[in-house]
Amino acid sequence: MDDLTHTDFLGGRVQAWQPARGYRAGVDAVLLAASVDAAPGQSVLELGCGVGVASLCLLSRVEGLRACGLEIQDAYADLARRNAQEAGADFEVVTGDLTAMPATLRERQFDHVFANPPYFKRDASVAAADPGRDMALGGDTPIELWVEAAAKRVRPKGTVTFIQRVERLPELLCAMQARLGSLQLMPITPRQGRESQLFLIRGRKGGRAGFRLHAGILMHEGETHQRDGESYTSEILAVLREGAALPFPG
Repeated sequence: MDDLTHTDFLGGRVQAWQPARGYRAGVDAVLLAASVDAAPGQSVLELGCGVGVASLCLLSRVEGLRACGLEIQDAYADLARRNAQEAGADFEVVTGDLTAMPATLRERQFDHVFANPPYFKRDASVAAADPGRDMALGGDTPIELWVEAAAKRVRPKGTVTFIQRVERLPELLCAMQARLGSLQLMPITPRQGRESQLFLIRGRKGGRAGFRLHAGILMHEGETHQRDGESYTSEILAVLREGAALPFPG
């Protein structure tokens, strides 16, 4: 992978090499990382880590965290290792398929598992021209297998957190209800009065609390885009520029 760009995240606290024309991590990865309720000394696993942006953002926010990422595409896994090495981050990257979990991960469990599974069903979407981008946006692995892999790798009382498009909420919620408890859902609303397009969802292994639907996270000020430049809310700006957390309430 020769055509790369060097991208800043969290106001430059995190920097990552990414393919110029393949799948590129963006705001979604930062929001996902901000929502993971990890503490110093704990361990986390990111399924489908790409070039490692979400894990590196989480490591930047939480000191003393041990992170591991699983990535099926060799070129992206190599970039994640490069990004981790250049950042001096405690981030182990394993190349492999979550449906055939590599031996190095099969016997391990983590305090938190998180993922940004493909947003589009392969049989209901148009394939992207770039193979790497196509796999990231519409891979063949059913979403219930993402949940199954996450639930197996998380410790009892640990959390599993996903970010996903609203079209896939029914199948993801069903899969998580079968394997996790204490489910919490946070819609992500682009602007006041607009429909949510994305959501964050978290479950706890062995959790017994009832399902909770939280107020939506508002991304932008105003009902319409009225000027050049950014219009993020102060809460989202703190997440994107300062590395602030975006916790689930309660």
